[in-house]
Amino acid sequence: MSKKTWAALAAIAAISLSGCASTATQNAGTSSSGGSGTKVSIMVGGLNKQIYLPFMLAQRLGYYQQQGLNVTLQDEGAGVDATTNMVAGKVDGVGGFYDHTIAMQGLGQQMESVVSMLTTPGEVELCRNEVKDKIKSPADWAGKNLGITDIGSSTDFLTQYLAQKNGVDPAGIHRIGVQSGSTLIGAMQHGNVDCAMTTEPTVSTLMATGTAYILLDMRTADGTAKQLGGEYPATSLYMTTDYVSKHPDTVQKLVNAYVETLKWIQTHTGADVAATMPADYYAGSGKDAYIKAFDNEKGIYNPTGIMPPTGPPTNLKVLQAFNPDVKGKNIDLGKTYTNQFVQAAK
Repeated sequence: MSKKTWAALAAIAAISLSGCASTATQNAGTSSSGGSGTKVSIMVGGLNKQIYLPFMLAQRLGYYQQQGLNVTLQDEGAGVDATTNMVAGKVDGVGGFYDHTIAMQGLGQQMESVVSMLTTPGEVELCRNEVKDKIKSPADWAGKNLGITDIGSSTDFLTQYLAQKNGVDPAGIHRIGVQSGSTLIGAMQHGNVDCAMTTEPTVSTLMATGTAYILLDMRTADGTAKQLGGEYPATSLYMTTDYVSKHPDTVQKLVNAYVETLKWIQTHTGADVAATMPADYYAGSGKDAYIKAFDNEKGIYNPTGIMPPTGPPTNLKVLQAFNPDVKGKNIDLGKTYTNQFVQAAK
């Protein structure tokens, strides 16, 4: 796993920025909606994670093509790596957690969320059963090996914040990038990590084996408020401010597709979702577990796409607690997101 630091990301940031399911093509972590529309490339921090469901779902429902877009989705294990690729001009946008726009502003890079898809992180902290008597809360994390998606990822942000909030110096925990899915499961099963932060369907897959227990759960508004102190907007489509200002028509079409997808989610069940998505998206957990997981956490999805007004201050509070790139910086939250495209969506 890469061990990128935010200093390295800042250096990279200096680089100059430059349909229907039956018609989609998929290979090697890349999926295209096809068609002759405007080409747009989006890198997603884990396409098969339910927290990033709207990106592939929009393709499977044919909403990109309906908007006159040919969208290529690229799979990347961590949002921080997707952000790096966007800043380097390799993709047009990122499907990742909104908090990256705040962290990057602290590094002097302007990017903004154009549609909010999750009002909670949807993250769960799982621990292997062997440490159940030793780890009963994040207050017991000192000296422990904790799995995150990657260094500099949103799960890294949240893990460090939860450690500090519970009286544990983030420097005193061992954060290990284990991505998600099979690599995270393997790390848990082999004892390489004591606990790990992850999402569905990985949560259901691990719980089905009976080898892990839930330490804390941020799949609900109450659970998120308990751990983070309020709403924590998570998944969004974010792009560089430069791209948004130069391609407003393309951004509007993308947001139109995602607002329609978010509405679709509100009126459909996990069985409907599973029937629409590629079968390999639930191969690990099993179709029934995938369906149940979606139905249980359906409330994480933003029904409107509007950024929750009380959310960004919570994200900022979390990052300012420990992140040297944000702590003490004058962050203008108004420049980290916009609602104009959602409000104009048709």
